[in-house]
Formats: sequence, C-alpha cells, structure tokens
Amino acid sequence: TTGAATDQPADAAERAIAVVGLACRFPGAPDPATYWELLCQGRDEVRDLPAGRWAAAGLTPPPATVDGAPAGPPRRGGFLDQVEGFDAGFFGVYPHEAEAMDPQQRLMLELAWEALESANLAPATVRGTATGVFVGTAWDDYAAIVRRHPQPPSPRHLMAGLHRGMVANRVSHLLGLTGPSLVVDTGQSSSLVAVHLAAQSLLTGESTLALAGGVNLLLDPRTFELAEQFGGLSPDGWCATFDRTANGFVRGEGGGVVVLRRLADAVEAGDRIHCVISATAVNNDGPAPGLTVPSQTAQAAMLRQAYQRAGLRPEQVQYVELHGTGTRVGDPTEAAALGEVFAAGRTSTRDSLVVGSVKPNIGHLEGAAGIAGLLKVVLCLANRRLVPTINFTEANPAIPLEALRLRMARSLGPWPRPDQPLVAGASAFGMGGTNCHVVLREPPARATDAPPTPAPQPTRAGPAASDAPPVPVPFLLSARTATALRAQATALAAHLTASPDSDPDSDPDSGNAEVARTLAFGRSTLRHRAVVLATDRTALTRGLAAVAGAAPAQGVAVGEPVAGQVGFMFTGQGSQRPGMGRQ
Repeated sequence: TTGAATDQPADAAERAIAVVGLACRFPGAPDPATYWELLCQGRDEVRDLPAGRWAAAGLTPPPATVDGAPAGPPRRGGFLDQVEGFDAGFFGVYPHEAEAMDPQQRLMLELAWEALESANLAPATVRGTATGVFVGTAWDDYAAIVRRHPQPPSPRHLMAGLHRGMVANRVSHLLGLTGPSLVVDTGQSSSLVAVHLAAQSLLTGESTLALAGGVNLLLDPRTFELAEQFGGLSPDGWCATFDRTANGFVRGEGGGVVVLRRLADAVEAGDRIHCVISATAVNNDGPAPGLTVPSQTAQAAMLRQAYQRAGLRPEQVQYVELHGTGTRVGDPTEAAALGEVFAAGRTSTRDSLVVGSVKPNIGHLEGAAGIAGLLKVVLCLANRRLVPTINFTEANPAIPLEALRLRMARSLGPWPRPDQPLVAGASAFGMGGTNCHVVLREPPARATDAPPTPAPQPTRAGPAASDAPPVPVPFLLSARTATALRAQATALAAHLTASPDSDPDSDPDSGNAEVARTLAFGRSTLRHRAVVLATDRTALTRGLAAVAGAAPAQGVAVGEPVAGQVGFMFTGQGSQRPGMGRQ
C-alpha cells in the first residue's frame, strides 16, 4: 500500500523508515509545537550573545567599540534562554558528576527522554533493547572552559564528562540501551549524517529502534573569533539565505532528536507516524578546489543517488530544505546543484521546486544544523503547510532562480501540489565536504477498517444503554518529585485547553481515552503519583487543577506507593470460596 501510494517500487518501500517521535530545543522553541509556531510566524530569534556567557566561560567581556569601530567579531546568534539547568536527580546523576558533564551531554539526555515519550514509549520499556543512539556534534566548548578554569569540577568525572563520545554513550547507559551508540562529527552535516547512519542500522537489523539527532551549544565566546577568521561569519549578524544581501552565516545553538523505526514495524505497532524517510545519501566533495570549498558536482551526484534509492523522479519532489548558510560561495553552489538535478523535468516556472532555510530564523546550528532542517520538513509534512523563509527580498545575482527552476518559500501556505503525494528533501553540507541528503514523504494513511459487528446481547430489564451513567477513566501522572508532579498537572491542563477535540463527528470521549492511554502506557511510572478519575474533559481539567494546586478534590488521589501491603476486597456477590486466600 505504501509503495503504490507514491508510485515507488516495492524494494524502496521496504527500505522506508518511519519517524515516530520528535523532540527539540531551539532558540525561541523549547519543543516541536512551539518550533512550528515560530516557523509559521516567521520569527527571527537571532540576538546578541547573552551577557552571562562571558562570566560563565571565565572571560571578561571586551568593549563594544574601539575608536568608534567594532572591537571584535559580531557575537550575534540564536541562543537558548538557559543552558546551565539540569535535573540531575531525575536521571540518577550525582550533583558533582553533573557539574563535570558537558552541558551537551545533559541536553541530549533530556531530548532523548522527551523524544521517546513523544513516540508513546515509556523510557523504561526500551531498557535492554537494541535501541541505537546516533548523535551529531562538532564543538567541545565546555572542555575548553574547564581546562582554563582555576578550580575545575570533580576531577574524577572530568574524563567522561568532557569526552565528546559520551554525548551518545551517556544516553545509552542511563536509559539502558544496548544498540550502537556513537557520536558523528562531519562538521556542519553531523546530525543529518547521524540520521543516515541510524537508518542504515535499522535496515540491517543492527538496531530495532533508533534515536538520532544532534546538539550544539555556544558556551565559549572565543569560538566566534575562529568563525570570523575562517571568513564565513556575517559581519552584521544577519543571515539572508539566497538573498542579494547575503554576506555570511550566523551561529546558533540547540538540539533535536527523532525516534526512528522501520516503517513496517511502526505500522504493525500502531505508531503515530509523523513522516517517512524514503532514502538517504552521503558523499564527499573529494577533489574540490579547496578543503572547505563546496563542490556542485558532488552535491548533484548525492542528490541523484538519494532519489534513485527512493525510487522517485526529481520532478515528484515539491520542497527542499536548503543547507542555505547565506555565504557568497556556498549558496550559489547549492543552487546550481539543485538546478542541475531538478530543473530538467520542470517545463515552466509554475513547476519550480520550492526551497527554503531555517537558518535565518534560529542561526546555523553547525553540528545540529541538519536535524533543525529535518525537523522543519517533518512538521511541514505533518501539517501539510510550507512556511516562509525570512530575510529574503531579492535573489542573489549569482543565483538565477527562474533559470534553475527554483522558487523561494516566501509565505505560509499549502504545498505546490497538495493533491499529489508530498515529497521533500533536506540537505546538510560539512565544511570538509561531507554532504548528506534525506528524502522524506508524508506518512501512509492509517487503515480505516470497519469495526466488527458486536454480537447480540441478551436483553434485560432496566435503563436503556444510552441512559447508563458514563464510566470514569483514570488519568495517571507521575514524577520524581512532588513539585514536578504539580508541574506535570499544570502542563497537561494547559495542553488540553489549547488542544480541544476539534472533530465534531468523533466520539466526544475518544480524545480523553487517547490521553488516558498515553499516560498509562507511554510514560514511565515514577515515585510521586496522582490519578484523576474523570468522565469528561471538564472533570479532568478540574481534577488536574486540584493536583497542580495540591488541593484535595473528589476523584483525585495523590501520593507515593507503599510496598509490602496487600488488600482484599470481598464484594458480597458470591465470588468467595473456601480457602481462597491461602496461596
């Protein structure tokens, strides 16, 4: 069925990978829902380096100007609001060990947990399974800071805390995952190459489930000097992909993770499938004019290979998320490679391939840039909408968009051909020439088999079935601490208020049942617990408010489990028998 839906050969359908879970922490977007809002609104989250980063790195901020001229490179970028916070106790990490951990390790732990819960997989249920962890990252700012600090954190934990490979290994250890666990560093393509390797691991059977993504934190202000000396940093801190004003990239930080599973396994498990990875491809520029000079030939060859593997014709592709750094050499090279591959089958400008980039919104996340672009495409497919690329007014004269049959995404709107299967791609290129492209398409339609006809039931005296009182449903919450439990209740209540059941033809109780099922089976059971018994959404939100306010309420129970006690209930309806409690 999935092969026929996109006119793909059967072997391509068998190689398909499902994206079943998402998590992210990007500038202005702490989760996928707010990331989608940021993209739809076309927000610019680039700002000055937070003042506290200088002191945290043990440095003194330089003067803004010297003799009226800028004193140093522009330190503008996409920054997270908070990078130092970490709930060590939640993950069973001692405080002194947490201090020695690179914050990139801490962030990846949080993202892995959130991604599994997004896939309705309680992290405890994957312990001991061949789940792989593939993480892209390129910088180790924290190690540089610790080495020059006069009183570094716990020496005993520093080797593991600063080792870049531990960004993946720490996730595998603390979640008990036995599949491959590795960090990928191919420069700016690292996190997309991590997705490629995760997909390969699933297809070979090496992994049964995979966490793939990347992380990048700009903790050491001195690294901005390296970027400026390299020559690619925008002197005005303004990223304008493919625009005539483009003069370099703007740095950014954050991280993202996707949960991957073979499509056939995801369908069998009844997973919610956000989108499907049809194919991936990786190559290197090889004999380019310079080590850090991109190659049109290599990029075009990679694109052809990716779509051949996917069993798709280039004209079937409707959108490509660009690497799109805004550099004078990189942008024209990428545009030319896209035109070389995609222009031939497009007879008019109306058929132009739509392209865009998220880097003007949040900056270039370097080792995590690929996962930021990939997650953008995943959300565009899931929501069947394309989002604008900001800071674009007029094309770079070196990029003849019309001749290349390319068109920049300028506004929020539908896909060019929404009546056709939605197919897209995402690219990422490393400064050393390692290129990666991922082919994505919309998820297959869920089966809508008619429910089985219920067997006839004997009639009985009493009220009609429609007059029967509604059955209360248990909604379970748990957390490591009482404070976190109250926060869980507040967050769930806010989500239910913001996302009411919008299907007028659906069973009004079905949405509540899905929430209850997810809470019961898709979340780990932690020590501090609450249950809200509710028959409808109003009662549920009222009970959640009671949990959040630590107030007693009917149908609400809050507490901690007590071991070693057994309760018996004798109903008086003939269920007893002699000696029933002996065993």
